[in-house]
Amino acid sequence: MTEFRADVLVVGGGLGGVAAALAAARNGAQVVLTEETTWLGGQLTTQLVPPDEHPWIEAFGSTASYRRLRDGIREYYRSGYPLRSASRSLAHLNPGAGRVGPLCHEPRAALAVIDAMLAPWQAAGQITVLRRHVPATAQVDGDRVTAMGFHDLETGGDVTVTARFVLDATEAGDVLPITGTEFVTGAESQADTGEPHAAATARPDNMQAVSVCFALSHHAGENHTIDKPDDYAAWRAVAPEWWHGPQFGWVAPHPHTLEPRRYVFTPNPDDDPTGIIADQSKDPGSDELWTFRRILARNHFRAGAFDSDITIVNWPMIDYLGGPIIGGTDEQNAAHTAAARAQSLSFLYWLQAEAPRPDGGSGWPGLRLRPDVTGTADGLAMRPYIRESRRIRGQYRIVEQDLAVAVRPDGAVSYHDSVGVGSYRIDLHPSTGGDNYIDVPAWPFQVPMRALVPERVRNVIAAGKNISTTHITNGCYRLHPVEWTVGEAAGHLAAFCVTRDTEPQQVTATPGLLAEVQNSMTGQGMELGWPNVTYY
Repeated sequence: MTEFRADVLVVGGGLGGVAAALAAARNGAQVVLTEETTWLGGQLTTQLVPPDEHPWIEAFGSTASYRRLRDGIREYYRSGYPLRSASRSLAHLNPGAGRVGPLCHEPRAALAVIDAMLAPWQAAGQITVLRRHVPATAQVDGDRVTAMGFHDLETGGDVTVTARFVLDATEAGDVLPITGTEFVTGAESQADTGEPHAAATARPDNMQAVSVCFALSHHAGENHTIDKPDDYAAWRAVAPEWWHGPQFGWVAPHPHTLEPRRYVFTPNPDDDPTGIIADQSKDPGSDELWTFRRILARNHFRAGAFDSDITIVNWPMIDYLGGPIIGGTDEQNAAHTAAARAQSLSFLYWLQAEAPRPDGGSGWPGLRLRPDVTGTADGLAMRPYIRESRRIRGQYRIVEQDLAVAVRPDGAVSYHDSVGVGSYRIDLHPSTGGDNYIDVPAWPFQVPMRALVPERVRNVIAAGKNISTTHITNGCYRLHPVEWTVGEAAGHLAAFCVTRDTEPQQVTATPGLLAEVQNSMTGQGMELGWPNVTYY
């Protein structure tokens, strides 16, 4: 049995976990950071989801450390890639010229920058990173977690980490059931939350679809068609009654109106990447699938350097509706995860062999999976994109009435205990319970500290998508910059509690302590409030 001791244990190496570890170390804490896979970065890396960001991200609305991450990714391309001079000179270089956000990039770029951000702290012995470690057990004394046990997937051995504070930054809130921290899953009832878009009846198993993303390039005249999956016919027949046809097709419900929406697919358009508008408030851009989440635009680079763009398939056609991958038995969760991967492979085959083309033909056989981009043998993402986690029962629950434009015409609630900001529409994908999209405007919002702090357990802090939102408000608190902000706030709070020998519940209840930690946060580049901006 290998044992580690730390002030702060951060479980999960996604964006929230990395931000938490950096913030805790920056404020003097000894940190152990664990991650299930070989890559840190979560949404940006193992899940293949380029940043989905609000329109003001280049100027404000994130933490200083998140901006350092973004700056580092741009420098990764400027220093190592054969950029054209016009592209190299762009202050806001978007390597993929993707429309989803102004910084679409390959997962390995984020991985390299994250590793570099952690490196000096690792060299100093202040952060220890344990990759391929899965949380398995917990030692609990009353309302406190004293240690957690992990299974080392590489050696098969077991590891124990003793820590004063445990931060759950896992993608699905995995620490919560292990430690006995109270949590909820799925959809709450309207009687419970009072939310206009909540369901009439609570459905703990009704969660947003997961998606197993993959990367593609296109090589005209070549044939990269995969073998037809054995279960292809079953996936080809999936057609939810509200989908306007088969899920494998170019027509799907529009998230805002639920009316039929026809998508366009044009591999390798000869566009000017320096002229792409990546601002969803002005040009959503999501109708054109190839460019929406393109992560490498060949026309940014010296002629002949790349023979194809690279794009990420994270489209409605691969939203897995068959059931949640959390909350069931291990066997059920594994079966749904495997089914989601099977759906993505079948959709790839449909793209290569059967998808209707504008010229009247069928399929693009030149589409090639990119396992070199994903870091996996099969070319699919290491992990499913998990939109909705287990959520703590926190001291404060963020509800739709706090920020929905239709309910609050003058702006979102201003929280006295804000530890960060974010902005996104309330955007819920179709769900495992049979719901269509729920997508409504929301004001730029704050993150209340009380939403990170459990009602009962004294030394567990939520550090990712597992904060105390509802099924509805999770739809706007789940994006990249918000997850980073939540993680950074959790790490900062934990280190503050170590230094002051206090607990999160005491901080939220004591105005002087709360003001002290908020002042420390703002001094380190964490924005706690918004200027006068509107919704989109």
